[in-house]
Amino acid sequence: MNSFESLVLDAQSCTVCKEFLPLGPRPVFSIHTESKILVIGQAPGTKVHATGIPWNDASGNELRRWLDVSRDQFYDPRNFGIMPMGFCYPGRGVGGDLPPRPECAPLWHHKMINQMAEVKLTLLIGQHALKYYLGNRKRKNLTETVRDFESYMPEFIPLAHPSPRNLMWRRRNPWFEELVVPVLRERVHELLAR
Repeated sequence: MNSFESLVLDAQSCTVCKEFLPLGPRPVFSIHTESKILVIGQAPGTKVHATGIPWNDASGNELRRWLDVSRDQFYDPRNFGIMPMGFCYPGRGVGGDLPPRPECAPLWHHKMINQMAEVKLTLLIGQHALKYYLGNRKRKNLTETVRDFESYMPEFIPLAHPSPRNLMWRRRNPWFEELVVPVLRERVHELLAR
């Protein structure tokens, strides 16, 4: 077994925060040493937890629409590595799902990214990914960070979360579909064509 396979098995069997997970640990991610685009979201919801398939919900449908890719393209890990900020369903809070567990990204992300040397673009989806990866480079809020997306390219494209819960954000910010989505699609298609 090589180091990549060993890392994947270790992450799949992780139980570091099991005492905080109401449905128990079930790490959900999909990576390959040849992944071209890395998708860093928040954490699985209950549907993704149940199926073990990342972005297998309404949010995933919307994300694939933004990217203009098929399910087959999206779920080919040589195209898209999928690595949320928290690999397991974190539970429910007052306003929806709880934030990703804080132990996960520091424990696994660096190790996994080091094994994915072909990644040319990382999509940072939602405030948790923006904060972790952009640090003091992010603007004062998610909206301003996403609006200034070109300043983070070619390494990153910051995105709002495609959840149905964020529909109001998208309605209030029509520039997202007009300006960000076309550039996102162009860059994704360019990388997939290589």
